[in-house]
Amino acid sequence: MADLTNEFVTQIKEAVAQKRPLIIEGSGSKRWYGNVVAGHRTLSTAGHTGILDYDPAELVLTARAGTTIAELEKTLAERGQMLPFEPPRYSSESTLGGVIAAGLSGPARPYAGGVRDFVLGLHIVDGKGDVLKFGGQVMKNVAGYDVSRLMTGSLGVLGLITQVSLKVLPVSLAQSTLCFALSEAASIHQVNAWSAKPLPITGSVWHQGVLSVRLAGARAAVASAEQQLGGTKLAPEVAAKLWLDLQDQTHAFFSCASAMVGQRSLWRLSLPAIAPAIDAALIPGAQDQLIEWGGAQRWLWSDASPEAIRKLARSLGGHAVLFNNQHAVGDVFDKLPPPLLAIHQRLKNTFDPHGIFNPGRLYQGL
Repeated sequence: MADLTNEFVTQIKEAVAQKRPLIIEGSGSKRWYGNVVAGHRTLSTAGHTGILDYDPAELVLTARAGTTIAELEKTLAERGQMLPFEPPRYSSESTLGGVIAAGLSGPARPYAGGVRDFVLGLHIVDGKGDVLKFGGQVMKNVAGYDVSRLMTGSLGVLGLITQVSLKVLPVSLAQSTLCFALSEAASIHQVNAWSAKPLPITGSVWHQGVLSVRLAGARAAVASAEQQLGGTKLAPEVAAKLWLDLQDQTHAFFSCASAMVGQRSLWRLSLPAIAPAIDAALIPGAQDQLIEWGGAQRWLWSDASPEAIRKLARSLGGHAVLFNNQHAVGDVFDKLPPPLLAIHQRLKNTFDPHGIFNPGRLYQGL
């Protein structure tokens, strides 16, 4: 365990004095996510580690930002508990601070909640070198602006996260995965129909004509759902690998082999769950698709232009993110409407008035 807060304050104040921006990162496992930021000095949280408090009875854990997700999950597993939002672990050194800053969640997102829903409080160092504390260690602790959740998904442009308190949950007593041979359109319709029923669904994925649905909860509830849904039940070890591969994005779909060759990029489309299936004729260059979150998250490999992909997403009622910045020539995220961008700019000016944290990582100009 090591507390490097004072060292961080010193580095930030020096950066302000020298007008030298800083790139904040933990293990560096998500450098490919967000806009490319280069040519600046790195401020690493990797050495700022340690679980500071863990109360299994209250389902609350507090740790420093550089603590690895692997360590957190090991500690929680010993008490039969888990991180409910299933954060992607892009490496064994993936850190808590990076998970909060990226705001990415796994297969359970639409059923259990996302990262932001489980952040109770956090400490940051702002762009003036001041240590600020927000939230606490209980759910009902917010008065005024909920800054703890505001930092989630901000990609480090507002401040350096140093400590986080999270709500955790018990591991389900029973789990089962059922598979069905369905088309993309039929899969979307079926999962949405099931979601309207009191079924213990905690994950769904469609890929190459197969819909897989995860059930988790009390043994009686899972057994009852199995009888209602039918399908083919996966062996426990096969099912565990499927959901772990989806969580960590080590599933074959996400590999470079899926992109084949050329300039094909991986896009994440966030859509209404009931949005229709994406017809290959609508978008040139679509090579493969994978659908999660009951239809709300759709992955697409394509060499189509960013404008074409974003237009498609908007026509379906959502937006698109260029998930890997390898081929990015502009913002990887959809441009914000001027009023919303103005709010982001005011937040940036408030927390980072000198503009030293991850400039442009989230949006150009921030």
